[in-house]
Amino acid sequence: MAISQAKENILKKIRQALNQPVPLPFPQTENADGFFVPQNEDWAVQFGEAFAKLQGKFVYCNSNDEMLEHFSTLVHARNWSNIYCRETHLIPMIHWVNLKPTQDLENCDVSITGCEFLVARTGTIVMSSAQESGRTTSVYAPVHICVAFTSQLVDEVKTALDLLKSKYSSAMPSLITFATGPSRTADIEKTLVTGVHGPKEVFCFLLEDQQAE
Repeated sequence: MAISQAKENILKKIRQALNQPVPLPFPQTENADGFFVPQNEDWAVQFGEAFAKLQGKFVYCNSNDEMLEHFSTLVHARNWSNIYCRETHLIPMIHWVNLKPTQDLENCDVSITGCEFLVARTGTIVMSSAQESGRTTSVYAPVHICVAFTSQLVDEVKTALDLLKSKYSSAMPSLITFATGPSRTADIEKTLVTGVHGPKEVFCFLLEDQQAE
């Protein structure tokens, strides 16, 4: 009986708290403009620098032809032959290097995806399950190449989330991924290891929209 009464007292206090919510102790911290001072730097430059600091490989391309040249050089330098891609507008990249996309994600050399947005301040690639690539393409391959356009650059994570809510107003994707550089962990004896839970290398090819073909 005593336990039941104690439980009832706790529930009563919870109900009272819900009926009389306590105001925020520091309302000035709820700043709609965010916590970070906007940078005057170009977002492409800012993203590239942040991405590189996280061990990402950043390739800025003025044109589609330049992107294909960089991609071809990379494919031949790494001797890749099994390239996985499910996104219709990116598959021609594989054909351009005289290869056919593999259907075997588990044993591929590299995967190619697009993205939803690039977050300039943190060097983060934002992806979702609504893309043709689905949930796994960017995660299972040992190397991930993301092809993005300058129009997909945003200043910070909050902006990316707001734009995603607007883009998918009827139904949000079941998964939104924030990939900030290659997969890494220091769980084992505090030694940093890459590629344990995802790709060892991540490339981002950033293409100017007005030059895209």
